[in-house]
Amino acid sequence: MNQQLTVSKRDGRKENIDLEKIHRVITWAAEGLDNVSVSQVELKSHIQFYDGMKTSDIHETIIKSAADLISEQTPDYQYVAARLAVFHLRKKAYGQFEPPALFDHVNRLVDMGKYDKHLIEDYSAEEFAQMDSFIVHDRDMSFSYAAVKQLEGKYFVQNRVSGEIYESAQFLYVLVAACLFAKYPKDTRLDYIKRFYDAVSTFKISLPTPIMSGVRTPTRQFSSCVLIECDDSLDSINATASSIVRYVSQRAGIGINAGRIRALGSEIRGGEAFHTGCIPFYKYFQTAVKCCSQGGVRGGAATLFYPIWHREVESLLVLKNNRGVEENRVRHMDYGVQINKLMYTRLIKGGDISLFSPSDVPGLYDAFFADQDEFERLYEKYEQDASIKRETVKAIELFSLLMQERASTGRIYIQNVDHCNTHSPFDPAVAPVRQSNLCLEIALPTKPLNNVADDSGEIALCTLSAFNLGALESLDELDELADLTVRALDALLDYQDYPLPAAQKATVNRRTLGVGVINYAYYLAKNGVRYSDGSANGLTHKTFEAIQYYLLKASVGLAKEQGACPAFNETTYAQGILPIDTYKSELDKICDEPLQLDWETLREEIKTHGLRNSTLSALMPSETSSQISNATNGIEPPRGYVSVKASKDGILKQVVPEYQELKDNYELLWNIGSNDGYLQLVGIMQKFIDQSISANTNYDPSRQPNGKVPMKLLLKDLLTAYKLGLKTLYYHNTRDGADDAQSDLAQQDDDCAGGACKI
Repeated sequence: MNQQLTVSKRDGRKENIDLEKIHRVITWAAEGLDNVSVSQVELKSHIQFYDGMKTSDIHETIIKSAADLISEQTPDYQYVAARLAVFHLRKKAYGQFEPPALFDHVNRLVDMGKYDKHLIEDYSAEEFAQMDSFIVHDRDMSFSYAAVKQLEGKYFVQNRVSGEIYESAQFLYVLVAACLFAKYPKDTRLDYIKRFYDAVSTFKISLPTPIMSGVRTPTRQFSSCVLIECDDSLDSINATASSIVRYVSQRAGIGINAGRIRALGSEIRGGEAFHTGCIPFYKYFQTAVKCCSQGGVRGGAATLFYPIWHREVESLLVLKNNRGVEENRVRHMDYGVQINKLMYTRLIKGGDISLFSPSDVPGLYDAFFADQDEFERLYEKYEQDASIKRETVKAIELFSLLMQERASTGRIYIQNVDHCNTHSPFDPAVAPVRQSNLCLEIALPTKPLNNVADDSGEIALCTLSAFNLGALESLDELDELADLTVRALDALLDYQDYPLPAAQKATVNRRTLGVGVINYAYYLAKNGVRYSDGSANGLTHKTFEAIQYYLLKASVGLAKEQGACPAFNETTYAQGILPIDTYKSELDKICDEPLQLDWETLREEIKTHGLRNSTLSALMPSETSSQISNATNGIEPPRGYVSVKASKDGILKQVVPEYQELKDNYELLWNIGSNDGYLQLVGIMQKFIDQSISANTNYDPSRQPNGKVPMKLLLKDLLTAYKLGLKTLYYHNTRDGADDAQSDLAQQDDDCAGGACKI
């Protein structure tokens, strides 16, 4: 290496490159880590140095050199690269490694218009000094490289045009806490801020993208999921499209229920004209979804829902298909197909399914969600009425087309609408659940919009978070973590702004939350149990019982202080019905674990005091937000010990937690022979979770006869999921022969609010 190479400083000066300084920084980054070599990083970096390099380019080269060395054998390079990246980002943000005083930092960013001015209006200099005293900036050194790159790319307040960064992670965490607890009494709020800060900064609570990137800024819309229902009228269709634009632009993932739109050729205006059908309006919604980039945080995306008995269903099922022409395809949305017991029964018995336009069969569409007995009565009545236009298709052919398209695109989702209403926190007679969201874990009531300016419709919002199961030493910890999470998310509902009256009214009335989990795969590995063989069933039952119990306990506690949500009377909880009362009894055959907690006392508390929140739990993918915690995502098994995920910042490698100690305990996705064990675990989770679960099905053609996954297996898994009480099915993943470390789930969080959803 030539010592005479020069470096270009930020102020334009040139000086000789200081290799000793570089050595000191890399040595600092490697301190206390196993199987890492400072000289290896230096050697890899030096090869790429050239005369006149900018200081920042040298930093980036060193970081990338360390990141390139991340492997199963040397996982700790992910921390070397992370520390080097933190060093670089702090220099960019503050001009030095040591962060400034919190009060000075907040004042500076409020003056720049980057932070919400309420921070300096609500808190005194003394309170900021107290917050400063419990911030632990050294926690930045616990991040993996993938986490730092996600923070830099999505979460830090910054100028996305110039690339300037204005903060570091611990300021992000403490200021989120300060915003959420700002309206708490002054004698208690700093205690809540400290405890919430500690929980999120030590990765016990995981926050979703909208909260991480938005809370503390002047933009105040943080709900991850938005559900919008469309009626069968031009006014409603236009209002729906306008609502989509408003929410996509503010970082939310969208669910659109368009199942009411009448079929092609139906009468309009008393027979004055033929209806153009669903597809032109779906294209209209797609344009609305894609017209905004969500401020560079992620691209807009949506899932659109319709019933399997819609007369256009055979055309709708192929909308994502690569075959066909643009005129009959709408490929840039995902689709949720809605099914119920009667449809499955026709499949099992080898019967036919009659396809109707919702406009031709009064009451049928509403009964599909609100009353299964009434739906069956009306459906059979309309089948006997020769005056009603309909198509008839064999159930096996329709379900086979559905599963074929689900397999070929991976993105035709399933919603079991009866389970969404019979095992629901809402009374379907007054607040039926008619759709889900982009990631299929939200199940909330909606009403069609006719005008964006009024609140006659109901747009459902859900605000997310997750517990890091891998960070728990005992399930008893969930008591405090649930209280902190429910308080913070509930406060956020009053803190945020609402672009549309229908969203504000629904949210204030129902106060819906969705708390999920991350790091489930690590949690199983740490406890020595597996996805595939039933060994995790008991642990999963105990864990998700505790999650739902403590969330309900926290919400009833908050109701005692601040009152129950105004629409509490529209929940089944108000009738004294709990999730443990309405699950599918089929689950008892696969898990006989008894309940561990005092549900009867809790039931009486809820009946007496109500709940602050209509819903409390939902299991989302958490693809990106789990990376921040160096956790496995959501409930999914990892594809490899090292995941390699593409992002706009390049290729990010992340090693599963405690790989060297637990390698033999992890069960990798493509080593799991069937979906049976996984679906059983999801069914056990769904027993307690009051909304839904982003659950995937996975297939390896190389394990199948002739290298093809048989339709019989796809239909068996679909029926198994229904039998076990699952409300929804998310991705259909097919192994494509690529390296297991390569994840084709890399784009999940761009599609999801959490994680997007993707929290």
